[in-house]
Parts: sequence; structure tokens; C-alpha cells
Amino acid sequence: MGFSEMTELQPLLFGLVLSMYLVMVLGNLLIVLAVSSDSHLHSPTYFFLCNLSLADVGFTSTTVPKAIVDIHTHSTAISYVACLMQMSLSVICGCMDGLLLTMLPYDWFVAICHPLHYQAIMNPGHCGFLVLVSFGASLLYSLLQNLMVLRDSCFKKVEISNFFCEPTQLLILTPSDSFTNDIFTYLVGIIYGFLPITGIPLSYYNIVSSILRIPSAGGKYKAFSTCGSHVSVICLFYGTGLGVYLSSTFSLSPGEGAWASVVYTLVTPMLNPFIYSLRNRDLKRAIQKLLSNTA
Repeated sequence: MGFSEMTELQPLLFGLVLSMYLVMVLGNLLIVLAVSSDSHLHSPTYFFLCNLSLADVGFTSTTVPKAIVDIHTHSTAISYVACLMQMSLSVICGCMDGLLLTMLPYDWFVAICHPLHYQAIMNPGHCGFLVLVSFGASLLYSLLQNLMVLRDSCFKKVEISNFFCEPTQLLILTPSDSFTNDIFTYLVGIIYGFLPITGIPLSYYNIVSSILRIPSAGGKYKAFSTCGSHVSVICLFYGTGLGVYLSSTFSLSPGEGAWASVVYTLVTPMLNPFIYSLRNRDLKRAIQKLLSNTA
């Protein structure tokens, strides 16, 4: 159903969504290229950051380009197969995005609270294992969503109250038992949403305790500002994502659900490059070096 049926808003929506999408793609790909080209940034923190940027690009690219084309052509139709593909890919990338957002505080926790054991704990094998576990969990999540949707026959001429094939919206449209769908929705939301979130406060509690012992006021301010920016991104992503996911049983208007989905599918991935690069001297230096070499 898109964002709005008002024709006079379509040019504004087209320009706004397209510009945000381009900024998101360029910013995240720039981080990946900068980290890959600079050997000084080949560390666990930037390894997770690169994977987060790739997950952001994949997550947004499975949903937003179709919405941009729909706004331009004034047609919001999508085939059954394309809808299932979009749902599967968005679930995989979106779940990886959320899990990687929880790994960055864990990496900072080890670096700040256990600096002498950091290299031993966050070795390349351990970091790669964490990313593989995230991908496996995301793939399993996508498979469960597909199994719930594919229990029923093909959808024909139905309306999805969002700008993409959002999983909970498809579950609402299934003619099977709604109680089973609700139990599945809340159970999966708890496992893949609230359980990862519980690790974030524990990490930040230890991080803040260590920061308070820093004698320099400037060091405290820099550390708290970086943590505050990351916490705001996590709150935006998980708050809107879980809000849309767990509120599927309530009657949200199409506009409310679509704009809430924009926050975690487009706004948060767009903010990540600015938050993780503007406050990082090494990353800014690598980006400037990459741009100067390209020029």
C-alpha cells in the first residue's frame, strides 16, 4: 500500500527516499572500502563494522529500491514469488544487522574492561565464528518465517499495509489459525529481539564503570558521546523494529506502519556511517586517504 495515496506528495516522497537511500549506500560502502584498503584498520572492531555496513546495504536494498520504483510508477503491485524473496532477504539481512549491533558493545566491553586479554579473546577465529553464528541464526529465522507463510496457498489480490513485504503483515493475511501466528510472532520476537538486547545493558554497565575511572574529563566526554550515539542507534533500530513486529495484532494504519518501518530499514542504516566515522580519527583518516587516492 506504500506510504501515502496522496498524489501531490509522491514527488516529495520520491526525492526524499531516493536521496536517503543513496547516502546510505555510499556511506556504508565507503566504510567498507576504507577499512579494506588500510592495514591499520584490520582489527576486530572494524571487522564487525564492515559486516554491519554490508548488512545495512543488503537490508535496505531488498526493500527501498522497490518502494522508490513504486512511487515513481504509481504502482505498488508485486508478484507472489518476488514478495517471498523480498521477505526472505530482508529477514536475513535485518536479523544480521540487529545481531551485529549487539556485537559492537561486546567488542568495546572486552577492549575497555579486559585490555590485556583483548587480542586473545577477540582473535580472528572467534570474530569469524561470531559472524557465522549471526548468519546461521538469521538464515534459520528466515526459514521459520517462510514455513509459517508457505503453510497456506498463494496470496492473490491482497493488500499489505506497508511499503514492502513485511513478515508480520504476511502472517496476518494467512487464513490459518491466528492464535498460532501470534504465538510464533511473539516467541520469535523474544528470541531474536529481547535476548540480544539483554546483553547490551550488561556490556554498557561495565563500560560505563570503566569510563568513570578515567581521570581525564575530555576522555570521559569523548567515550560517553560515542557510547551515547551508539545507544541512540540501537534504540531506533530495535525500538521501531520490535514495535512494528510485535504490534501486528493491533490495527495500525498503513501510513503509521510504513513510516515506522522506514526508521529501522533506512534511517538507522543511514546514520551508522556518520556515527562510526565522524568520531573516529583513524577511520576518517582512512576515508580521506581513499578519496585522495581515487582522485
